[in-house]
Amino acid sequence: MEKGLSAWQLAMMALGTVVGGSFFLGVSLAVHTAGPSVILSYIVGGMLVYIILYALSEMTIADPEPGSFRTYAEKAFGSGAGFVVGWVYWTGLVLAMSSEATAASILLSDWFPAVSLPLIGSIIIIGVTLINLLGADRLSKLESGLAAVKLLAIAGFVILGVLLIIGLMPGSPRVGAGALTGEPWFPAGLGGIAGSMLIVMFTYAGFEVIGLAASETSDPHKTVPRAITITILTLVGLYIAAITVMLPLLPTAGLTEDVSPLVLALAAHGVGWAGNVMGIVLVTAILSTMLAAMFGLGRMIRSLAEEGHAPSWIKGKGDVPFRGILFSGAAMLAALGLGLLLPKQVYVFLVSSGGFALLFTYIVIVVTHLKFRKKYGCPEKGECRLPGYPYSSWIVIASLIAVIASMPLVPGQGAGLAAGLSLIVLYSAIYWVAKSRRLRLEMAERRTRYRMESLRPYAHVEAAKELSPDLKQNMEQNDESKRNK
Repeated sequence: MEKGLSAWQLAMMALGTVVGGSFFLGVSLAVHTAGPSVILSYIVGGMLVYIILYALSEMTIADPEPGSFRTYAEKAFGSGAGFVVGWVYWTGLVLAMSSEATAASILLSDWFPAVSLPLIGSIIIIGVTLINLLGADRLSKLESGLAAVKLLAIAGFVILGVLLIIGLMPGSPRVGAGALTGEPWFPAGLGGIAGSMLIVMFTYAGFEVIGLAASETSDPHKTVPRAITITILTLVGLYIAAITVMLPLLPTAGLTEDVSPLVLALAAHGVGWAGNVMGIVLVTAILSTMLAAMFGLGRMIRSLAEEGHAPSWIKGKGDVPFRGILFSGAAMLAALGLGLLLPKQVYVFLVSSGGFALLFTYIVIVVTHLKFRKKYGCPEKGECRLPGYPYSSWIVIASLIAVIASMPLVPGQGAGLAAGLSLIVLYSAIYWVAKSRRLRLEMAERRTRYRMESLRPYAHVEAAKELSPDLKQNMEQNDESKRNK
């Protein structure tokens, strides 16, 4: 890694993680909940991502650790925080990627009806795992190509949608305001916007891979901020443009998480050929997301192992965390089984439980940054990049807590909230049980060592008595003399 990842490669890695099935399919859930006001949700989500990323950027520039935000949380709040944050994030991302694999399996089953869903999903996960073993440089080149495909697809949808809206698409009448004329802008009020935010933030999720990959760049000081700028401008711009164009083309009542709303919007106006193209793009997007997510999973679990928070055999050697990647792939296969039991019912659960874990991680990032700035100040002179600090940080924390609190407002997300909270409780309990056991072992070892040290002089005396009859006789005479006195 003498050359390291460039800003463009790092940004494409982040975009590859972010833009997946959660946007191409999951956006339907957000629109169902908020209606046309979902545009505001995406704008607010983009602002939150901007602040979180730049908070992470300041810490990354100062200390480009492979464990990224997990390591920073451990340094700020102790080993317990590092343990819980790392495992909750890792588990949440495994659940999220199992939902992506489930969605890809359902899509591919239409093309390969003779192949079972579990087999398709397993092949996808195994392939993603093996490709990650090639290393960051080769993976980033592949990821750049896959990410470019799906970004161009979103841009292509925006262009076709605009042509339909203004009436320049051959063979199709002018749409104009279309479905928006009969849609209430705030069908569920502010509660609808709040309820949609989990899905919206989940469609943004994955940008934190910039921090995890920062250690594999040659100059994080320059590379990370540039990558963040590219990621934010591309992501927020394309998302808002795509949603804005989609709303006039299709009534929100016609949306379903089983079919991409982008495909439905174009098919409703005679652009049916886009369905097959979007199907290929959707599969590409899911594979791209899983590849980049596996990159982060392998490095996160190795970071946990290096701190003694995971089995030591996971650590391995070299730049590529082979064992961490294989372990994460095995966990994803296990989670896939859950997703394929009842895919339509479980999809929202997997998205919401994985989304909660990621929101929890983002709260930890901002809270850790607050303590980081309070203790160390700016990472370097003139490098305070987070605007509005500390007020912007507190606004983000309050906003993310509000999003989590609104989860029960959306059907299916209540169970995801319960699962997410259970993960925090579970890993906290595991940490304290392990810590208590370790303390007991250390105390027992200390007591044993103390006894051995206290008995050592007597052991020397007894040995000397056995080895020297004259010494034994002299000691007996001394004892007799003391008794006489």
